[in-house]
Amino acid sequence: MRPCVGLIVPPAAGEVPPEPPALFPHIDFIAEGLGLPEMTPEGYDSVITRLGELAARLKARGARAVSLMGTSLSFYRGAQGNADALAAMSAATGLPVTTMTDSVLQALIAVGAQRVAVATAYTDPVNRALCACLEGAGFAVAGLRAMNLRAIGDVFRVSEAELLELGHAAVAAAPGADALLISCGGLRTLPVVGPLEARHGLPVVSSATAGAWGAARLVGDTGRAPGHGALFAR
Repeated sequence: MRPCVGLIVPPAAGEVPPEPPALFPHIDFIAEGLGLPEMTPEGYDSVITRLGELAARLKARGARAVSLMGTSLSFYRGAQGNADALAAMSAATGLPVTTMTDSVLQALIAVGAQRVAVATAYTDPVNRALCACLEGAGFAVAGLRAMNLRAIGDVFRVSEAELLELGHAAVAAAPGADALLISCGGLRTLPVVGPLEARHGLPVVSSATAGAWGAARLVGDTGRAPGHGALFAR
């Protein structure tokens, strides 16, 4: 039987993001949607209590592991908030679980990052929470550039050209950086990872791709997907 991973995603429609099946076509991915209204602490608070309920639904549909695919949903309340999210999903299912924040942090470690250039979709309050998360995990934030988006729909409308511009700006603002992080799972970063790595000579970790990598590893996959950047060559 093919392994099946359940994804809890921010949009209400509950569609599987494109990155996991593109990177790992030998794994089945299913999703349930939280209905996040906007990327603000108040928006996160309005849906975060549903994690156990949605994780249980995914298990009932056949998932053998569950990941929360929303970076800011799992870092906005700090390390304890991330731990609480993991505990809620685990208690509801008894399955292996992870969050996108955990996957991003593990991916940064995997590529040897220490001093990180950061590009985000977020507004200032969310960016401050992200910087606190990264610094609490032992990474230095060398510089940050953000798109200041709140609405989920606006995130999905960001173009490939805009993502490249954001990545270039973040690296330019972060002298001495040894990796680039693009944070926000809704940014469709898979096509820009390779060009950004080639342009700047840095490994690129994005929420969308690291989230897929972490989700696949929950069911024993190696996480390798050659041709998609430094993280997937390991």
